[in-house]
Amino acid sequence: MNAAPAPSYSTWDELVQNWQHLDLPDKAWRAEIIEETIVMTPPPGPAHNMIADVVHRELVGAVPRELGIFQTLGIAVPLRRSIFIPDLVVVPRADIPGRSDPQPVPAERALLIVEITSKSNADVDRKQKLWSYAQAEIPLYVLIDEFAADGPAVFVHSEPHEGRYRKRELFPFGKPVELPAPFDLTIPTDEF
Repeated sequence: MNAAPAPSYSTWDELVQNWQHLDLPDKAWRAEIIEETIVMTPPPGPAHNMIADVVHRELVGAVPRELGIFQTLGIAVPLRRSIFIPDLVVVPRADIPGRSDPQPVPAERALLIVEITSKSNADVDRKQKLWSYAQAEIPLYVLIDEFAADGPAVFVHSEPHEGRYRKRELFPFGKPVELPAPFDLTIPTDEF
C-alpha cells in the first residue's frame, strides 16, 4: 500500500474532486482517502478474491432486489475527511448516483460493509474504518481478518451508538458467521 499526504483542502468538495480525478497506475487499483491521505492499493490476490466471492454469493441469496451489492463503490465519511472503497457494501440502489462521475455515496446510506484485511492494511480496517463506520452509524461492519492476533477470524460489529459499535461477535475461520437482521444470513467460512 502506498500513501502520500494529500494537500490541505479547504472544503470537502475539493477533496472529493481530487479523488474523482486521480490518475491510477491501472484501473484495478483502488484509491481511498483516509483522513486526507491518499492511499493507493494494488488489486487483491486470489485468497482475498475467493473470500469476497463466498460472501458475495451468500449475500445475493439474502438481499432483496432493491439493494445492491457492490465491490468498487466509494463511501464518503466527511466527518473523517475520508473516502473508502469497501471490499463489499450493501446500499439501496436508489441511493446510487445516476451520473457518470465517480461520486461517493454517503456512508450513512450503507446497510452492511465488509472489509477483508491484507497484511498491509489490516490496522486501517481494524481501527480507522471501524471508527469511521461506527461514526456513520452503518448498522453492520463485517471485518474478515486473516491476520487477527488470536488467529484468523470474522468480527461482526453491530448496534452503532454515539460513534462506537456496542456489539462485537467473533467467529473463527471454519465456523459459520451469523449476520443479524435485516440479513438473517449464515455465511460459511470453511473456504476462507
